[in-house]
Amino acid sequence: MRHEIVEKNVGLLAVLILVVISFAGLAEIVPLFFQKQTTEPVEGLEPLSALELEGRDIYRREGCVGCHSQMIRPFRAETERYGHYSVAGESVYDHNFLWGSKRTGPDLARVGGRYSDDWHRAHMYNPRDVVPESVMPAYPWLFERTLDGQHTADKMRALRELGVPYSDEQIEGARSEVRGEQEITALIAYLQQLGTVLEGTR
Repeated sequence: MRHEIVEKNVGLLAVLILVVISFAGLAEIVPLFFQKQTTEPVEGLEPLSALELEGRDIYRREGCVGCHSQMIRPFRAETERYGHYSVAGESVYDHNFLWGSKRTGPDLARVGGRYSDDWHRAHMYNPRDVVPESVMPAYPWLFERTLDGQHTADKMRALRELGVPYSDEQIEGARSEVRGEQEITALIAYLQQLGTVLEGTR
């Protein structure tokens, strides 16, 4: 009889479903906050350099995450193609996460060091020069724009407030590190470090 009351009352049913889903979600998520493998960085992980940080922002600005994921799932088909599956400790300094879910292009979680800087430059200038079947757009303006580093230190200070261990020296030298560099150089610096800590190649 009680079951029938719930089934016939749409509002009550919706509330109860929401309660069940909320508790189930908490049961899955809350324990992760107390596991070292999800809250502590993997051995050797360092914060992004000032140039890599600017490259990451360019990656976000240009919408790369819309076509490329950065999360290799622990399935044989993925690990054979992309490398070791992603682990949470690699991403503890990422704010916001760029894991993504769309793969119009390949996953980039382990792209660091797989191609030369020159290859990346050619690929970003005109993808079809190096991958004839590519549907990726070209990004020639990245070769024309330069960084001034005006806000780089501010970004690093904000990230330090979120737990990223930037030193005072890194923050003080941030502007001089990126000033005058082409945007393409920063983007490639970011790509070249992706996934290299766990792989032991950084």
